[in-house]
Amino acid sequence: MRIAALYDIHGNPVALDAVLAEVAREAPDLIVVGGDVVAGPMPVETLDRLEALGDRVQFIRGNTEREVDAAHRGALDPNRPWAKRMRWVAEQLSPERRRGLMEWPLTREYRVDGLGAVLFCHATPRSDEEILTRVSADARFEDALRGISAPVVIGGHTHVQYDRRVSGRRMVNAGSVGMPYEDSPGARWAMLGPEVRLMRTPYDLERAGERIRSTGYPDAAEFVREYLIEPFGAQRASEFFESLALRAG
Repeated sequence: MRIAALYDIHGNPVALDAVLAEVAREAPDLIVVGGDVVAGPMPVETLDRLEALGDRVQFIRGNTEREVDAAHRGALDPNRPWAKRMRWVAEQLSPERRRGLMEWPLTREYRVDGLGAVLFCHATPRSDEEILTRVSADARFEDALRGISAPVVIGGHTHVQYDRRVSGRRMVNAGSVGMPYEDSPGARWAMLGPEVRLMRTPYDLERAGERIRSTGYPDAAEFVREYLIEPFGAQRASEFFESLALRAG
């Protein structure tokens, strides 16, 4: 089996469409969508694209799916980052779709050609928001992956691609389709089998920006500037997230 791993789409169907066109050329057996799908400016369109592919797409849940549900129930801390955006996203989704997000599993495991057992999670196998970055100490990877039998783990969450090998295990961050923190624009994803390939797909940023700014999404212009046009560099983003992780203990 060969699998395309698409993570952190964040309601950006323009980026998603470009990636899906490239995925079609790769012709994988399955697409695993690794969470943080709808938390962005075009949640309904994004889900429509993916659900139209039927059983070829399998989902796992990310932290923002959980937060969208909490926002709908009035249980999300209003001081939490993105709280206003989460409430807006929750309002765009039907009750059936909100319930469907919470039914997605936290992990999935498949056997991939050339790689063996591969465990897919959003952040780490034990948490949908634990931070591991390309600059994290080996000891943090060892702790997060303790007890996991699969030799390869695929995650996302921090929006920076990496491929780390620690103590006989391999942790790969597939990157972000919709809002990558990289050194150049373009959607990021991963193609698995028989090797791991970290992919970059260019797309029409101007068109995406126009559509996002027309949605009514909170702080849409800021979203376009910071996540599409002038993305955070990979090193800067990794160091920032690493500092958050270390402060949290």
